[in-house]
Amino acid sequence: MTKHRTYILTIDSKNLQLFHFNYCPYCIKVRAALKLMGIDIELKNIHESEAYLKELLQGGGKKQVPCLRIEQDGHIEWLYESDDIIHYLKKHLAG
Repeated sequence: MTKHRTYILTIDSKNLQLFHFNYCPYCIKVRAALKLMGIDIELKNIHESEAYLKELLQGGGKKQVPCLRIEQDGHIEWLYESDDIIHYLKKHLAG
């Protein structure tokens, strides 16, 4: 039997949103990493909501997914690239 380690984000998960769509291989990679790490954040599917797509374009400046929206201390950062997103999440885990 495999033991699963419990991790806690050092930042509030309510301040994280992942812009994605279901069949994007890089999005699947990030969602799998989130699941493996036990991180629950808001997922915004840009193919299911025109509002999410508009938010991504206005905030991040480009129609590229996956994109992690990070809000911290009144500052918003838009992080692209699946490996960079996963690295960021791992960096902010405490276990």
